[in-house]
Amino acid sequence: MDKLMNITVGEMLESISKKHPTRLAIKYIETNYTRTYYEFNEEVDAYAKGLLGMGIKKGDHVAVWATNYPQWMVLMFATAKIGAILVTVNTNYKEAELEYLLSNSDSKALFICDGIKDIDCEKIIYSICPELKTSNPGELNNEKLPYLKYVVSFDNHYPGMYHWSQIPHFGVLISKEEFKQAKRAVQPDDVVNMQYTSGTTGFPKGVMLTHNNIVNNGMAIGDCMKFTHKDKLCIPVPFFHCFGMVLAIMASVTHGAAMIPLLWYTPMKVMHAIEYEKCTAVHGVPTMYIRILEHRDFNKYDFSSLRTGIMAGSPCPVKVMQDVVEKMHMPEITVTYGQTEASPACTMSTVDDSLEKRVTTVGKEMPFMETKIVDPETGEDLPNGMPGEFVVRGYNVMKGYYKMPEATSQAIDKDGWLHTGDIAIKEDSGYYRITGRIKDMIIRGGENIFPKEIEDFIYTHPDVVDVQIVAVPSENLGEEAYAFVIKRAGSTLTEKELKAFVGNNMARHKIPSYIEFIDQMPMTASGKIQKFVLRDMAKAKLGVKSNFDFKD
Repeated sequence: MDKLMNITVGEMLESISKKHPTRLAIKYIETNYTRTYYEFNEEVDAYAKGLLGMGIKKGDHVAVWATNYPQWMVLMFATAKIGAILVTVNTNYKEAELEYLLSNSDSKALFICDGIKDIDCEKIIYSICPELKTSNPGELNNEKLPYLKYVVSFDNHYPGMYHWSQIPHFGVLISKEEFKQAKRAVQPDDVVNMQYTSGTTGFPKGVMLTHNNIVNNGMAIGDCMKFTHKDKLCIPVPFFHCFGMVLAIMASVTHGAAMIPLLWYTPMKVMHAIEYEKCTAVHGVPTMYIRILEHRDFNKYDFSSLRTGIMAGSPCPVKVMQDVVEKMHMPEITVTYGQTEASPACTMSTVDDSLEKRVTTVGKEMPFMETKIVDPETGEDLPNGMPGEFVVRGYNVMKGYYKMPEATSQAIDKDGWLHTGDIAIKEDSGYYRITGRIKDMIIRGGENIFPKEIEDFIYTHPDVVDVQIVAVPSENLGEEAYAFVIKRAGSTLTEKELKAFVGNNMARHKIPSYIEFIDQMPMTASGKIQKFVLRDMAKAKLGVKSNFDFKD
């Protein structure tokens, strides 16, 4: 990446479809959907024109609440081409959360699938908008959601909703010239996407990302993996999250790589897709890789086609990285660090970095952005080797939180630095190590404890599959460490033995005060560990009253 591109998402897709028209763009193994880049771009155009004919125009907010459907990808690029803003909805959301998001985002349209796990999507939307059942499609009038006019179903036909297959027919209302004008009106610095954060404090916030944000970040990410049109990426991570949308879709499209998305993640589907589609890359959060490595059928599958991929989304345990490199034949796996507000990647290792750097750091800062470590209290720059808050400035920083100027100014300072809330150390070599979240740091009797350091060590125990450490209040010491551990099947490991394992290798104050063995970690739909749930579980076990301030 020699220079930043000043190009829209739609222009990027058109450019790649001309460069690699017959190259496979998307193939689903679970449904009958296969498209070359030329075919995909043509389909996107048909739906973009249809959206215009239906009444969606530049600046309108279009929400999508579905798993990784092919239609999701078409909608992403179709809205981008006409300047509409795609609002991504977490697939774990229930009724109250969906209503909040639709209201806060001022969404004009909502696209839904039939159901997500235990969630009945159409039942929920009818509950929020009972008028929908008796409305004509496109004429919804709901007092609580005054902007919402259109509900579109990807699956079945329902009263008051349009069906996905109807949208291209509206395109006859739009002339070629009108369509060209609509595309020309879209600018690279326009907002293209709004993603709602999990709500570190209070309600979730809509992160506004521009075309330039995600096109350039996608290009830089693909470069770090040395992606080309010959690569095939298995995508088990959700599209609604930056991991799926930018690290996967945009990194692939900017390089003409083929995408093999999964409707949702299961270890078996990932292993099947890799072997049968001969994928060269796969993305995932650490827990996804752990479940694959631990799967009873792991040794039956052939991973020899793999070369690279990304492990990100939460701190990557060194032991898991090493296992993925050796057992999944991913010698060029990379690690990315960032957050949604940074669109998302700030640092990344490359395939050329040594294995040691790729398993122990999150790489160097990415091109065309500035990064540094500051004192979280004073904001002063800190020297290399000193832990402090990671801050970033550059093209990748969001435009802000939608309708939340105060929260925006708290996140981005007057000099344009985005404050991530993550604790990191910069080595003299320029590589960064993330040591935890500022709010995750445990202060035990005046000693600072960084959970990730202890987690990484506990992972090295042969009987440990996964571990997460949280802070619990302590009358005498202020805070103490509480470890949740998943044991390997058949293990007889005890709390006493694990504490001795830590104590024999680390300072006394780093031994978790409490260790609880559990069967699985609570996770978000994007595969991130929900530490606030673990904190509440720990406090309930200890009889400590839950405190909302702990939530992350």
